[in-house]
Amino acid sequence: MLILRVVGADKKRVEKSCKHTGFEVERFHARKEHPHRRVKRYGKQRGNETTQFSERQIFAHWFPEHSIARQPTPFCNNACAAIRRKLWQEHAYDESLPGLEDLEWAHWAMSQGHYVSYAAEAEIIHVHDESPRSIYNRYRREAMAFKLIFPHERFRLVDFFRLAATNIGSDLWHASRGKELKRSLGSIFWFRLMQFWGTYQGYRHAGPLTWQLRQTFYYPRSLGGAAAGQRRAVEPIQYNVQE
Repeated sequence: MLILRVVGADKKRVEKSCKHTGFEVERFHARKEHPHRRVKRYGKQRGNETTQFSERQIFAHWFPEHSIARQPTPFCNNACAAIRRKLWQEHAYDESLPGLEDLEWAHWAMSQGHYVSYAAEAEIIHVHDESPRSIYNRYRREAMAFKLIFPHERFRLVDFFRLAATNIGSDLWHASRGKELKRSLGSIFWFRLMQFWGTYQGYRHAGPLTWQLRQTFYYPRSLGGAAAGQRRAVEPIQYNVQE
């Protein structure tokens, strides 16, 4: 993740920080008619030769080839993003969420009258390289977070069947057109099933993320047999510390 904490300060420092992402300083700054309202700009993501076919389809859907100057929704991704330092100091990412902290931040920023933009020219390669269990776990965490951010949203069992079927069908069609069906057939089925089954299970979870769930999601199996609820003596990240 790239967080540009020097935006609006010294231009040379900003240019140096942006150089390897494809961001241009002038393009990040807000338009004159809306000073300081564009507070987050994120870039395009693509996979590599090891990326599952279905995930490449997700990237193509989420990150189009054309830029969006002002998004109507708070969708964004922090893997390649620039955020205004002033707003970050006012409202940092919510680390209590099991995922989608970037979406929560953008949702908050838009509620304050700001907006988010997408820069298709700023492209990175994002590789997950996950097992079926890891994919299930990731989408379960994100669904839990989505439910916390948007409490009135629902994802029913019928949604699992409907979205799994339609996305599998779409992936099979695109894989056939791209002559990748033979090598991607199996992964298409297990990826989409794990994606939407994890989403369904995440929506079923009610309440905040407990420490026990944090251990399940993030930490490896203990080698010493420590108690499941034991906390680590680690201080939280201080995002507002001056460098």
